[in-house]
Amino acid sequence: MEEFIEKDGKKLRYGYTTGSCAAAAAKAAAWMLLTGKRKDTISLVTPKGIPLSLQVEDIRMEEDFVSCAIRKDSGDDPDVTNGTLVYARVSRRGTPEITIDGGFGVGRVTKKGLDQPVGNAAINSVPRKMIRENLEEVLSLTDADCGLDVLISIPDGERLAKQTFNPRLGIVGGISVLGTTGIVEPMSEKALVDTIRVELNQRRAGGGDYVLLTPGNYGCDFIRAGLNLRPEWAVQTSNFIGQSLDICRELGFRGALLVGHIGKLVKVGGGMMNTHSKYGDCRMEILAAHAGKAGLPPEKIGEILDCVACDDALRILQEAGCREKALDSLNERILFHLHHRAGENLELGTILFSKEYGLLAQSANALNLIEKITKGKDL
Repeated sequence: MEEFIEKDGKKLRYGYTTGSCAAAAAKAAAWMLLTGKRKDTISLVTPKGIPLSLQVEDIRMEEDFVSCAIRKDSGDDPDVTNGTLVYARVSRRGTPEITIDGGFGVGRVTKKGLDQPVGNAAINSVPRKMIRENLEEVLSLTDADCGLDVLISIPDGERLAKQTFNPRLGIVGGISVLGTTGIVEPMSEKALVDTIRVELNQRRAGGGDYVLLTPGNYGCDFIRAGLNLRPEWAVQTSNFIGQSLDICRELGFRGALLVGHIGKLVKVGGGMMNTHSKYGDCRMEILAAHAGKAGLPPEKIGEILDCVACDDALRILQEAGCREKALDSLNERILFHLHHRAGENLELGTILFSKEYGLLAQSANALNLIEKITKGKDL
């Protein structure tokens, strides 16, 4: 695919989704089934309006079905599915309808709150619509008087799923067939936020009123080792603290506990709701401000400003005897900015930690929120 976008001064190539692969493979297989003619390339227009002309691979033409594959191309935003073959097996049916199901390597939904109901193949609604519309086009062009059964399979799907969020989401046996635009936009933050939304929506659909949030793997490790809780209960927000709170409020959660490494959450204390380094690095300046408020002498504040890592700054605070006071002040400010973003109707709590010093500070309601989050769960 030779469509490009410019980001941060770089020319980056678009890719196409597993949904586009499935639709293209199904369209090619249907054409070959209904015409009896081999087709080595297939064209379709994605929901984004970008046309695709794709190479058809591993064609198998039989009297009662045709199977073929399209190779996934993630462009300049490669993910675990890049290069994977997505197969469609299309056969005639007597009644004038199109059925779509998933075969080997396509996940099966086992929990509520996802795009598809429990029991369905994890082929999302937009890819299903793309498959249906492209097959209706083929039926019309060939004047065929039949329906079609479509089976989508991804031979590498079961293996690849272990590297995705699917096991946590309750999608078993393979990967999902995804895509809202049919196109993979390189370096898209939207895909990450969409993943957070899916997880939060699932927790809400499962009856959860309170949710555990953490930016990433450090937080999950501390949740397990420091809080003696199961890390899979947490939704990972990555750098998108503010947008995660927006989604919590939108979905009607009553409260959230944010557990995070000080290196991330100190930025929230400065009002940064996206903690990615490209938006700034104010960690030492914020720590220095709270250190000064806690009574640290000016020369020591200067040492904190020269620190590279938060643990180095914590060591200075520890030696001066004002670590607890400074971090309590910081934690109050973190909560202030979280409430400013989420509003007062969402009960919010925080727990700060570092890998070297462990638990550093927590809001007064942190333990109460843990009780609410774990209520009814098997500890």
